[in-house]
Amino acid sequence: MKYSLFLFLGFVLSGISCKSQNGIANVKTISTIKPAYWQQHVDYKMEIDIDVKNYQYKGKQQLVYTNNSPDILYKVYYHLYFNAFQPGSEMDVHSRTVPDPDSRIGDRINLLKPEEIGYIKVKSLKQNGADLKYETVGTVLEVELANPIQSGESATFDMLFDAQVPVQIRRSGRNNNEGVALSMAQWYPKLAEYDFEGWHADPYIEREFHGVWGNFDVKLTIDKDFVVGATGYLQNPNEIGHGYETGPVYRPEGDKLTWHFIAPNVHDFTWAADPNYIHDTIKVPNGPLLRFFYKSNMPKENLENWKNLQPKAVELMQFYSNNIGKYPYDQYSVIQGGDGGMEYAMCTLILGEGTFDGLFGVTAHEMAHTWFQFLLATNELKHYWMDEGFTEYFGELAGSHILNYSFKDKTKSVYDVYRYLAKSGQEQPQTTHADRFNFRQAYSISAYYKGYVFLAQLAYVIGKENQEKTIKKYFEDFAFTHPVPNDIIRTAEKVSGLELDWYLMDFAQTTNTIDYGVKAIEGSTVTLERIGLMPMPIDVTVKYTDGSTEDFYIPLQMMRGEKPTSAHIIKDWAWAYPTYSFKTNKPVQSVIIDPSGLMADINLVNNKM
Repeated sequence: MKYSLFLFLGFVLSGISCKSQNGIANVKTISTIKPAYWQQHVDYKMEIDIDVKNYQYKGKQQLVYTNNSPDILYKVYYHLYFNAFQPGSEMDVHSRTVPDPDSRIGDRINLLKPEEIGYIKVKSLKQNGADLKYETVGTVLEVELANPIQSGESATFDMLFDAQVPVQIRRSGRNNNEGVALSMAQWYPKLAEYDFEGWHADPYIEREFHGVWGNFDVKLTIDKDFVVGATGYLQNPNEIGHGYETGPVYRPEGDKLTWHFIAPNVHDFTWAADPNYIHDTIKVPNGPLLRFFYKSNMPKENLENWKNLQPKAVELMQFYSNNIGKYPYDQYSVIQGGDGGMEYAMCTLILGEGTFDGLFGVTAHEMAHTWFQFLLATNELKHYWMDEGFTEYFGELAGSHILNYSFKDKTKSVYDVYRYLAKSGQEQPQTTHADRFNFRQAYSISAYYKGYVFLAQLAYVIGKENQEKTIKKYFEDFAFTHPVPNDIIRTAEKVSGLELDWYLMDFAQTTNTIDYGVKAIEGSTVTLERIGLMPMPIDVTVKYTDGSTEDFYIPLQMMRGEKPTSAHIIKDWAWAYPTYSFKTNKPVQSVIIDPSGLMADINLVNNKM
């Protein structure tokens, strides 16, 4: 065994120099064993013929899948998301058995009639011309390959499929409450992602998505009266009209039009269509063209809201580009889809009715998702808090700048919601799969609110300027990839020079809580105590008996450094010590822990004395 180990080390430690002066081999680098990042790639070509009378469509799909992994692939998997909208599906049964179901789902799937359900039925599938064996298992197509795909090789898959658009229940579907004819999200056989963790062929139960980066070439043939908003760039605008054209319109004969879209370097393709869509555009200075699709037969107030939204959407795009990273495409579409709001490639589907503040708020959130989950394409089923929480944070930050409300007040309310969850007994770690929460409310708070707190509290831990630099560096380094939680925390470490693995572990991977208190004030000596399991550096403001105040900063020993601060830096606090005392130069009247309110201490009562 020793011989084998030494032989192995001889191969991997290829950076060893000859000998140092003391005769011992000197390891200069082991960079040759650092695993390189890789991700799979897929190019889709699809031709879709839609019958708007029975809401069925036929599809022809060809995809070229490149295996950039170091592994040999013997199987592939496709998602067939529309199969979830059938009585007896996992989504249906889960919704009827979870203690707090989504009211938009409830038992609605179970009540669907055959002509109302959704489905995708694969009629044939070939790999490089060879017929394949496959089986539909709920919302997943399991495919046995005719020939394994070697590392570095590509394979071409040709598929024919039939599908039916379900009555809209969640995100995708037809004829929703706002009257949108077709909201088409997750509507095609979508190749599952394979990464360093293996296959992600998750069934569609309720939550969100993960996809393979690639290029889409999509032709949608639909009744000529329908207006389509979609991912990608329309290739034949002068055949289409409907506000896309750049010159005279030359429409082909017939009752249908074929809309040809190209979408480069995306991991999904979404579209919506309605005969009553208004199509407006507005240009972002030095940025993309924004498109807006909304129903012309809404009440006048709602139509005015959509007009008023457009200049604000320009400000949103500018804010995100300036504070996260530049939007890399030439257009973005805001589309009335009629079911909440959901992020997609180069577009969003959102509710179109309601108040202006509601319309702006959902647009701010979904547009921010372009950065957090679309460009920084985390697996939403595993790392939902990184897209929902970071998006919620930046959506509110942008909104506070544009609509002039208090970001501090909003952040305080978010912390309060997190504290409710932390003390409820229902919290589960943020490592919990999105479909495995006992309560939907616990998932929602963990994803949106605790994820928000993670980012806001990071500014407390490393300093606001370092937090802002971290976000920009994170985008710069990981856009167009599939980052994981370690990537954001390692970026923060590199920017700040601090050790932060404890922060990711305790806050996102456990349900440990923060609770520090003022234990005693004796003359000029202050004693603090740690009650919760999670460690933190501590900001303290001391008020003296003469009325003056002084700020102190107590570094956390395991951080191996301090954030930039104007406070008086005193000795480190090692986590294992439950109490900590320090002396001041004058008698102390009162003490406040964390006057900023950015530390997510679950018990604020004992933070002052």
